[in-house]
Amino acid sequence: MLVANRGEIARRIFRTARRMGMRTAAVYSDADAGAPFTREADLALRLGPASARDSYLAIPRILEAARTAAADLVHPGYGFLAEEPAFARAVAAERLGFVGPPADVIAALGDKGAAKALAERAGVPVLPGYRGADQRDEAFLAAAHGIGYPLMVKPVAGGGGIGMVPVAAAAELREALARARRTARAAFGDERLLLERAIVGPRHVEVQILADAHGTVLAVGDRDCSAQRRHQKVLEEAPAPGLTASTRTALHAAAVAIARAARYRGAGTVEFLLDRKGAFFFLEVNARLQVEHPVTEEVTGLDLVEQQLRIALGERLDPAPVAPRGHAIEVRLYAEDAAAGFLPATGTAAHVHWPAGVRVDAGIEEGVPVTADYDPLLAKLVARGDDREAAFRALADALRETEVLGVRTNLAFLRALVAHAPLRAGPADTELIGRDLALLAPAQERAPSEARALAAAAALAAVSRAAITRAAGSREAGSREARDPWVATGPWRAGRGSVATIVLRDAEAELAVEVAGDGPYAALGHRLARATGHHRWTVDGTPASVALTGGALWIAWRGGTYELPLGARERSVEAVAAELVAPMPGQVVAVHVRAGQAVRRGELLLVIEAMKMELRIEAPADGIVTAVRCAAGDVVERGKRLAEFEPV
Repeated sequence: MLVANRGEIARRIFRTARRMGMRTAAVYSDADAGAPFTREADLALRLGPASARDSYLAIPRILEAARTAAADLVHPGYGFLAEEPAFARAVAAERLGFVGPPADVIAALGDKGAAKALAERAGVPVLPGYRGADQRDEAFLAAAHGIGYPLMVKPVAGGGGIGMVPVAAAAELREALARARRTARAAFGDERLLLERAIVGPRHVEVQILADAHGTVLAVGDRDCSAQRRHQKVLEEAPAPGLTASTRTALHAAAVAIARAARYRGAGTVEFLLDRKGAFFFLEVNARLQVEHPVTEEVTGLDLVEQQLRIALGERLDPAPVAPRGHAIEVRLYAEDAAAGFLPATGTAAHVHWPAGVRVDAGIEEGVPVTADYDPLLAKLVARGDDREAAFRALADALRETEVLGVRTNLAFLRALVAHAPLRAGPADTELIGRDLALLAPAQERAPSEARALAAAAALAAVSRAAITRAAGSREAGSREARDPWVATGPWRAGRGSVATIVLRDAEAELAVEVAGDGPYAALGHRLARATGHHRWTVDGTPASVALTGGALWIAWRGGTYELPLGARERSVEAVAAELVAPMPGQVVAVHVRAGQAVRRGELLLVIEAMKMELRIEAPADGIVTAVRCAAGDVVERGKRLAEFEPV
């Protein structure tokens, strides 16, 4: 079996395939050369450059890899080509087994308008909306008047919440349509849109289905995925809490009815929105394995990947009902800066420590670079308990033990979310995170003195090690011996022994920290010492972890993660009134201004897209854009100057 995907889902599929005795082939881009998943397959084949279009979305290259591997099956995972009818069709044309529904089923369900029409024919309620072929703004404005506000603009193609834009009033609709079209075109290559009435404070509940080629269709559990940011799921749990027995039965029956009407085959998910009265409405079908499938596996005992493979091989499903046992909760660990609005982050995972006692499906390990080329998902942590509260307690304990240093993550946000009383009381709605964001993702606090002291000591230790290494490596050139105390112990002051001053940056502050000793160290009134284990230290006897990467010290201490860059901030002699810089690495997808243009505060100037996220760059005040230093299509790094701005 060839897995046409990457990261944690490729590793997850390989795990089941090995247990079933299958040989496996991985495909990878240049960005993933040496990634963990490439080493866990029997064969790994290069697709091409880092760009997804030239690798994981390049159907001819994947088919060539399948021929080279002499594959019998192709598993698409999720994302990329998993719900691309052309890919399923091309795999079938190669006389290979596709682990998923037939191409015509994917096409019918991937078009949200067609899927809603199918649900209506199956007797499943759908939200009022507009799904017309006329895609002019005027047609949407006229339809919206009849539907009523608030409403949601959605891409017809794709899924996963990508491109969805809420609209509260008619004055917002044109800009929402333009924004949704840009995202849909970039993500799915299809800019068609639809409108749908928005439910205020809905729940997002989905039903896991399995269907074989012999007519058996099963609903094998439900999940609540209401904890979302930017319409992207963050925490999922199974079974969905707070459902009455009659509502759960009706949801399962509706999911089965839609699957039968679509002649579904394989594993899939039927998603619904529930209003505050408990009424439910069909949302969409994800014709693939879901990111959150582990919570269903944990409470049912099923291996959903195994079920996919058996269905693809023509086997019959066991029709016996599966009763859930206990409760399971999953959180998604992303490379993103929650305090900065969940902006995607890049870097290198210099230190990784996963907790014991819970399931961890991870795509990274120490030393793996995290780039802006793909989705920012790093890992999923899944905890199971006899009941919902026990699962929450286990997950909270696991998150306290988790450490990822070298790239910004949403770990602190997840810890706060799992401890959040309204979520624990449950059930949540899709607006919970937005309502309580100030509590869940506060601005980054200054590092405590313990973290600063540890960063300074670790920096001094690294400098000393580097000096010893340089001396040892250049003895023949006449340099000092490595055992020379003037080299081996670092700076030294009369009467005080080894002392050095390390300059660190903490947010906007610059810190000069004096460090004494050569291990253990003393700084800011704390005792710092190395401990057993890679990256392990102690601060006044309390365990901590440190990693140096990208010119910064990363500290994990008492459940917090701190990033402290080394050295003084660079200062420019140029007098610039104001600069607009890229807040994240990505691609400029739209430029709405020109040099010399007068703008008002909040006016849209540029749009950047990366990792499935579109970010608006707006005027910080009334003023004049004095220069534009980028163009649509440019790939930019974080901090890149995009435009110059002079406030009035």
